[in-house]
Amino acid sequence: MEVFSALLLGSTVLILLLVLGKRKAACELRLPPGPTALPLLGNLHQINKQTPARSFTEWAKQFGNVITVYLGPVRLVVLAGYETVKEALTDQADDFGGRASVPFMDKTLRGYGLVTSNGERWRQLRRFTLTTLRDFGMGRRMMETWIQEESRHLVESLKETKSAPIEPTCFLGRAVSNVICALVFGQRFTYDDKRLLRLLEFLSDMPRFGSRPSGQLYNIFPRLMDHLPGPHKEVFKQMDEMQDFIMEYIKKHEKTLNPGEPRDFIDCFLIRMSQEKDVPSTEFIYENLVATSLNLFFAGTETTSTTLRYALMLLIKYPQIQEQMQSEIDTVIGNNRWPVMEDRKALHFTNAVIHEVQRFLDFMPFSVPHAALHDISFKGYVIPKGTVIIPMLHSVLMDEDHWETPSSFNPQHFLDQNGSFKPNPAFLPFSAGKRVCAGESLARMELFLFLVTLLRHFTFSSPGGPDSVDISPECSSFGNIPRSLLSAGRP
Repeated sequence: MEVFSALLLGSTVLILLLVLGKRKAACELRLPPGPTALPLLGNLHQINKQTPARSFTEWAKQFGNVITVYLGPVRLVVLAGYETVKEALTDQADDFGGRASVPFMDKTLRGYGLVTSNGERWRQLRRFTLTTLRDFGMGRRMMETWIQEESRHLVESLKETKSAPIEPTCFLGRAVSNVICALVFGQRFTYDDKRLLRLLEFLSDMPRFGSRPSGQLYNIFPRLMDHLPGPHKEVFKQMDEMQDFIMEYIKKHEKTLNPGEPRDFIDCFLIRMSQEKDVPSTEFIYENLVATSLNLFFAGTETTSTTLRYALMLLIKYPQIQEQMQSEIDTVIGNNRWPVMEDRKALHFTNAVIHEVQRFLDFMPFSVPHAALHDISFKGYVIPKGTVIIPMLHSVLMDEDHWETPSSFNPQHFLDQNGSFKPNPAFLPFSAGKRVCAGESLARMELFLFLVTLLRHFTFSSPGGPDSVDISPECSSFGNIPRSLLSAGRP
C-alpha cells in the first residue's frame, strides 16, 4: 500500500508540475487564455463528441474570442465571432494566410497541391489555378452554358424516376461533378459511368470519415493510428484509387496534347510543365498536377452537391418556402426558357433562401485549419510559430450580433423591409482572406442555376411529410453532414 501511495502521489505531483509548467509557458508567451489542459489528452475529454463546435462556443463565451485549446499534444488557437475572424483573415491576411498540417491530407497528398501547401508552392499554384479556371469560363457565360446543359441532364434523369421516392445524393453528385470534370478533364461523364459512381461514393465518404472519431483520432495521433487497424486504412486505399484515376487522364492528355489549343486545366498545367522543365525550382511537376486536380475534383463536387441536397431537405421541411420560391420563379422566368445568372437580380427571395441554406448548413464549422508560419501578434497575445489556427466559421455564421435568429432557418436574414435581397458581411461560408475558396464564383453559379432549374420542373416532398424530415446533421465535427433523405420529386 505504501508503494502504491508513493506512486500515486508521485504521479499527481508530476501531472501538477506539467500543468503548472504549461500555464507558466503560456503566460511567458502571452498565449490566449483557454480551458485547463491535461498532459497528453489536452482538452479532448472536455469536448462535446457529437457537436464539438458547441464546446468551442462555450469556451469563447468564458475566455473571449481568442482562445487556446489543446487536442492531445496539438495546440490550437481558436478565433470566434465575425469581428475577430475578419480582423485575422482580412486585416492581417499575410499573418494568417498559412495552412496547417492536417495528417490525413498529408498522408495522401504529401504537401503537394493547392489546399495543403504554403509559401512559393502555394502562391504559384493558386495564381495559376485561378487564372486557368477564369480562362475556361469560371464565373463567365461559357461556364453558365455548361451548367445549364448539365441541368438538362439532371432534369431528364429525375423525370425517368417517374415520381418514385429517390435519394437525391447520387443525382446531384453526378451533375455537379460533371461541371468540374469539364474544367479539369475537358469532358463530362454519362450518369451510368461505373467508375465515376465509385469515385463519387468515395467523395461522399471523405467528410464523414473526417467528422467521425476515427478520422479525428488519426489527425491527433497519426503515428499511433498508422499502426492500428481501422476505417482509415480503407479511406487511404480510396484516395490512392482516386489519384490513379487522375493520373490515367493525365497520361491520356499527354498523348493528345496540342500546346496551341489547350482543352482544360490538365492541358494548361502540362504546357506549363514543358515550359519550365529546365527550371530547378519549378512547382509545375506531376505531383502538384495530381494533387491540385484532386483538390478541384473534391472541392468542386462534394461541397456544392451537399449544399444542394440540404437545400432540398429544407424545402421539404418548409413547403411554404418552396412554394414562395416557385411562385417567384414562375413570375420572373416563366415556362419558356431556362434560368440565367442575370435572373438572380430579380429573384430576391430565391437568392435569400440559397444564402440562408449555406449559412444554416454551416458545412465546415472550423474551416480548413490555418497555421502560424511565424510568431503572430494579435489582440495583445502572441501566437507562436507552428500553432494551428482555427477561424471558427460556425461562430461567424451563428453570430448573434449579426443574425436575428441564428439557430433558425430564416431567409429574412437576407431580405430588407421591402423584400429586396440584402447582403450580410458575416456571410462567410467560403472563408475569407488569402485562403478564401478558389471556386467560390463557380459554386455560387451552380447553386443558383441548379436549384432554380429543379424548382421550375419539380415539387419536392417526403413520403412521411415535412414532420418526418430531420434537418440535424448525421455527424458534426470537421463537417456538418446532412442525413440521407428519401425524397420524391413530382413533375
